[in-house]
Amino acid sequence: MRLRRSPKRAGPGPGPVAERGAVALDGRLPFLDAAKGLLRKVFPDHWSFLLGELALYSFVLLLLTGVYLTFFFKPAMGEVVYAGSYAPLRGIRMTEAYASTLDISFEVRGGLLIRQIHHWAALVFLAAIGAHLLRIFFTGAFRRPREVNWLIGLTLFQLALVEGFAGYSLPDDLLSGTGLRTAQGFMLAIPLVGSYLAFFAFGGEWPGTDIVSRLYTTHILLLPGLLVALVTAHLILVFYLKHTQWAGPGRTERNVVGKPMFPHFATQTVGLLAMVSGLIAVLAALAQINPIWKYGPYRADQASTDAQPDWYMGFLEGALRLMPGTETRLWGHSIAWNPLLPAVVFPLVLFAALYAYPFLEQWITGDRAERHLCDRPRDRPARTAVGVAGLTAYAVLLMAGGQDVLALVFHLSVDSLDWVLRVALFVAPVLAFWLTRRLCLALQADDRDRFTSGSAPTGFVRQTVEGGYEGEHQALAPVQRHALTLHNRPTPVRAAGRGPLPRLRAALSRWYYRDRVTLPGEPDEE
Repeated sequence: MRLRRSPKRAGPGPGPVAERGAVALDGRLPFLDAAKGLLRKVFPDHWSFLLGELALYSFVLLLLTGVYLTFFFKPAMGEVVYAGSYAPLRGIRMTEAYASTLDISFEVRGGLLIRQIHHWAALVFLAAIGAHLLRIFFTGAFRRPREVNWLIGLTLFQLALVEGFAGYSLPDDLLSGTGLRTAQGFMLAIPLVGSYLAFFAFGGEWPGTDIVSRLYTTHILLLPGLLVALVTAHLILVFYLKHTQWAGPGRTERNVVGKPMFPHFATQTVGLLAMVSGLIAVLAALAQINPIWKYGPYRADQASTDAQPDWYMGFLEGALRLMPGTETRLWGHSIAWNPLLPAVVFPLVLFAALYAYPFLEQWITGDRAERHLCDRPRDRPARTAVGVAGLTAYAVLLMAGGQDVLALVFHLSVDSLDWVLRVALFVAPVLAFWLTRRLCLALQADDRDRFTSGSAPTGFVRQTVEGGYEGEHQALAPVQRHALTLHNRPTPVRAAGRGPLPRLRAALSRWYYRDRVTLPGEPDEE
């Protein structure tokens, strides 16, 4: 007699268990309703929209590597005698901050790799923010309703500049100490309160005893907290206001065409995170950066030769080097115009203009409608020319920040090079503005020719009724014609009163929007 075993009942699979768990959790915390809208969020697909994600993921790397480095760094300026494994510096007196940075580089397993990942991630972070802001500026993505996000982005960029400078100064090596000495000069140049600010920041007379510990607290606590808060606010506004998109079939000011958050966009953005992390890790492993052991510890009686800051502070260094060293005596006080003008006044004016630009353009155009389609730079010649002129001025200042190295490499006189760069600082942006504006108009004319004649010659020639010959062109596809015509080109506003302000507004509007090439069917103001 055989006994048959009853078949085992299969337990519930992972799917039903997960479903029941999600339902039970949703009954207590309604996360599914909130996640439903998030997972259905649509993101347009274009490479230029990835610049903000590059900044976000490099910031994540900064946070992770920064936490690791805090376990080993000692933010103290007490002096010790180095007895570590780096032989050239043994027996040298240095601060605890510099000694602990050497220990991270040579004693801690993987410490040098993490240090270099941290430094490279900081450079990528600032470069990505800068490129992202340029994309927003040239495409008009700062217009209503995104003015607040533009202000948040600019504030993020400034905080990242200060954060990078603070982290760069923590090791207390000769190069970073030279930069801190320069920063103290900025503070001392401020009339009336400069000496008090410098005394407070450094904890006494230069070099003081508190600057490293104060920079450390600012670098790992205050500024990261502000950055995280602003990044969160920025992302919330991106979700709430919806993403901008390029013009195309089916894309209007009222919708977004692209990939849903899950699974398409999520897969793409995780892949981008992996690529950014991998590339920065490869850079850190193969490309040496900030070798502080070559500079030595900071000493107040020494200065590092060929000292230039990281690229993001290079424009300030260039402004300092181009400004003549002049000062004025007023009411018993000396005003040092260098570094007051290039290091204090110039950054304030620059960022004030950037903060005000969206509202200034809105006032000039009178356009207060919501704009969700990106402008093509060629369709805004004046705005594009202003941006290129600013980039040209930045390039000149960046070159001036290393004018001593340029003079050495190309066997030039430093004084002659300074004068060339001073002239270029005023002439090159004007030429760049004029050339860019003419190039945008030429591209608009090319669009008109393509719209009327076609995109490419077919190779056939036909005879006209007048007896002449002309080549045939292939007509544009409907998608291409749609992209050329779907845009909103502002026209100059007229003065709405007799006061000076309306006349000024009308004059600025005419100067800003008078030059344009109209397509067939568009109204021609002239």
